[in-house]
Formats: sequence, structure tokens, C-alpha cells
Amino acid sequence: MQKTNSQRVVVGLSGGVDSAVTAWLLKQQGHEVIGIFMKNWEDDDDSEFCSSNIDFVDAAAVADVIGIPIEHVNFAADYKDRVFAEFLREYQAGRTPNPDILCNAEIKFKAFLDHAMRLGAEKIATGHYARVRLNERTGLHELLKGLDPAKDQSYFLHRLNQAQLAKTLFPVGELKKTEVRRIADEIGLPNAKKKDSTGICFIGERPFRDFLNRYIAKAPGPIRSDKGRVLGEHVGLSFYTLGQRSGLGIGGVKAKGADLKAAQARGQRGVGEHEPWFVARKDMESNTLWVVQGHEHPWLQSTELLAQDCSWVAGTAPVPGTLAAKTRYRQADAVCELRSASATQCELAFQQAQWAVTPGQSAVLYDGDVCLGGGVIASSNVQNFPGKSSQT
Repeated sequence: MQKTNSQRVVVGLSGGVDSAVTAWLLKQQGHEVIGIFMKNWEDDDDSEFCSSNIDFVDAAAVADVIGIPIEHVNFAADYKDRVFAEFLREYQAGRTPNPDILCNAEIKFKAFLDHAMRLGAEKIATGHYARVRLNERTGLHELLKGLDPAKDQSYFLHRLNQAQLAKTLFPVGELKKTEVRRIADEIGLPNAKKKDSTGICFIGERPFRDFLNRYIAKAPGPIRSDKGRVLGEHVGLSFYTLGQRSGLGIGGVKAKGADLKAAQARGQRGVGEHEPWFVARKDMESNTLWVVQGHEHPWLQSTELLAQDCSWVAGTAPVPGTLAAKTRYRQADAVCELRSASATQCELAFQQAQWAVTPGQSAVLYDGDVCLGGGVIASSNVQNFPGKSSQT
């Protein structure tokens, strides 16, 4: 990597390999590097599912090998107020939020950034797979996809603004994950072979429903097929998400009668024997969970969506036109028409129907490799849904 003028850079050391290599790369470039370990969750911190104590030991070991100081900072109160409270509100409203996006906007690039500036930092850095580029023509900072398409994390960073991006470095965004692992192994980092973390930090590897049970009361109701047949009982709409196929408790129920005829009419051969059931709609008014059989069922397909609570990287909404969008992480970019966009909401129309567009998740817009920003999905049109033009 190109040598740069030395700066004081505060790196968020998570205990993982990506942030460890980030710190090492910056040290190699001649920067004064300070490591910060962010503690964002305190409830049941000593349980088998919460690994923050282990992660801090790993982060401290990395700092020792690289030869940089490390500070342990507790942001748990900020996290609970700014991220977790919103997470619970969204689930109670029947939506499926993405707390990692909110965590980046409110904690890692706000509370952490503010703390780093108090330490005299000129820049902060994290182990995210993304890039920042200054557009000399416009004078604006652009958020770009990471060079490794399998690891790109720009989707989670789309709410970052100009002030935040101007202070941020993403060194591993220029590398493939295999190269990051190779560097970590070559320089003898103690976490070189540590597996990537998965799931939400405050939930860890525990069963999601077990965790949610502690904060949201169960409210059972009927599970109905697309023809209205009652197939079973759900435990509460908050515990399900659109497109979900496991944990429905109806795995042995086969389509029959009107359900089977409808499936056969759609060309879903053998649906009674083999096709799984998917959550297609959550009707909060009647407390009904609607399910359909078959991945390609029309109720799982949407060609339009409305997103609200938008955030635009440039500070202003993009001009309507042909762009690409993701309605969930790890989804391939889908060609869409940005029909309208304002500071607070946008409307998208897709060339090809999108599967299980989920309220509460984020629709993120791209112009090639440039992430423009996005918003929280409020509703979408559902193909052939009787009497309803949108889903919740």
C-alpha cells in the first residue's frame, strides 16, 4: 500500500482478524496507531453466547504483537439507548430491523468517532470491507464497495455521512479476505485463524427466539395458508420474518384441496410432497401469520417498494433514474428505477421481482461500485395478494 503522511489513527480492534490486519497495515504505513476495544453489551456478558471477554483478550494480544496501545471503552449504555431500544420497537411493530446498520451509524461512527477525536485522532479505522474515495470533481467523499465481492460490507455502512467518511479509513477494503488471512498468518497474529463472527453482537450464537422471548411477550394466533386454511398456531408475529421457512412448526403439513390445486395451477409440481412453507405476510390487525408453499410463490415476489427514514451519503437524494439496489445483505445487485427520492423517502421499481422484500430491512442504492445510501423498507407491492397492495 502507498505510504502516506503520518497521522494519529484510532482503530476499532474487535478481536477479529480483519481489524487486527487493519491496525498492522496502518502501523506499516507509519501512522501512530491506537487500538480501542468497544464493549457494546453488558447483559449476560458472562454467558456462553456472549464472547466480549474472549474478544478483548484476543484484541489485547494483537495489540501486543503489533506494538500499539489499546484501551477498553464501554459504550453499552449508548448501545442500549440508541440501538437496542430501536431494535425492540421495530420487532414489536412486526418489522425485522437490522441492528448492525444502526450500530455503525450510532456507535462505531458516532460514539466511537467522538471518543477517538477526544484522543487527538485525525482518522479512525475499522476492519470493514469497504472503501472511501474523495471525488475531486464534486469535493464529496464516496463510499465504495470493498474489492472482495464476497465480503463487501458497504450495505451495512450506507448511513454514514460526509463528516464521518472524511475521518474514516478502511484498509482491508482494498484486499481480498484470503489476502487478509495470509497477512495475519505471515506476521504471526494470534487470531490469524479465528473464525469470522456471525449474528448480532448482543445475541451471539444463541437461538434468536429464545433471546427475543426475554423482551417481547408471546401473542399466539393462527397460521393460515394462502387459501385461508388454518395450518397451526404461531407464538407471536414478532418472532417471524418474511421468507422464513424454519421454526414454523408446520413442516409436516402438506398442501391439499384448494392449496394443492392453486400450487399445481402455478406449475409447482409435487408441491404437496416436497415444497417447504415460507412466511409471506404478517397481518398485525388480525394477528395472523400467512404462509405459502414454494420458494417462487407470487406472494413472495415484489416489483416495487417504498423506503423511509432515508440517509444519503452525499447529503442530498440522488436524481431519479436507473440504478441498482440490494434489499438484503449478500443479495446480488438488482437493476431498479429510482422513481422518486427525497431527504426522507424513496420509491423503487425493479426490472425483476425481488424475493421476500421485508419491512424493517434496508434498501440500499448503488451506482456501480458507489453506495449512494438508502432507507428502511416500509412497504412493497405483493404480486397477486388479494385485496392488499402492500405488506407489513
